[in-house]
Amino acid sequence: MDGSESNAGERLATIRAAVERAHKRFGPPASHVELIAVSKTFPADAVLPFLEAGQRVFGENRVQEAKDKWPGLRERFADVELHLIGPLQTNKVKDAVALFDVIETLDRDKLAVALSGEMQRTGRQPKLFVQVNIGGEAQKSGIAPDETVAFVARSREEHGLKIDGLMCIPPDGVPPGPYFAHLAVLAREAGVAELSMGMSSDFEVAIGMGATHVRVGSALFGHRPTPADMA
Repeated sequence: MDGSESNAGERLATIRAAVERAHKRFGPPASHVELIAVSKTFPADAVLPFLEAGQRVFGENRVQEAKDKWPGLRERFADVELHLIGPLQTNKVKDAVALFDVIETLDRDKLAVALSGEMQRTGRQPKLFVQVNIGGEAQKSGIAPDETVAFVARSREEHGLKIDGLMCIPPDGVPPGPYFAHLAVLAREAGVAELSMGMSSDFEVAIGMGATHVRVGSALFGHRPTPADMA
């Protein structure tokens, strides 16, 4: 893609306008919808034009990739908010707590224990979302829907964590609306206010179902690099 600031600004403006239209169309419950620009696999020089165009909230899948990419960018843009939207291994918790402002993929008790210990040790308190395997798919991470409310309660009461929201990725190839609606119901039952759901192809539907955060990658950055592209 053209990496110029103007091109990034145009893409941002297009997506932000679509988010605003959807929000006005569907109205509350979300008083504001945060756009997370999913910069995973893109190098720093591809991210820079979006920073220069004013975007400040970004999502990364891998701790090590973010650790390599973001410290230098944050020297210039200290107000960046960085979300971890990929699976988190317990041996990466120390780095994740140090680097990310929001961890969206809490999905098991062992990880809750590790996060609680590291957050107490450092005093750093990233926001936490529980990832829900909303479609019950074997290949995806996440807490089962029927275990979500109990897991949120356990994370709070036994592990001492403040849970801010829920996150999901609906199954491919089917209408996402019912899955987003289900996540919204679970959020109300669990007593959390924030919902990270919706990506480039379905974020407007997600906003209609109450999303507070939408994760948009390809609509902003274009074709995602693959190992073959970089060979």
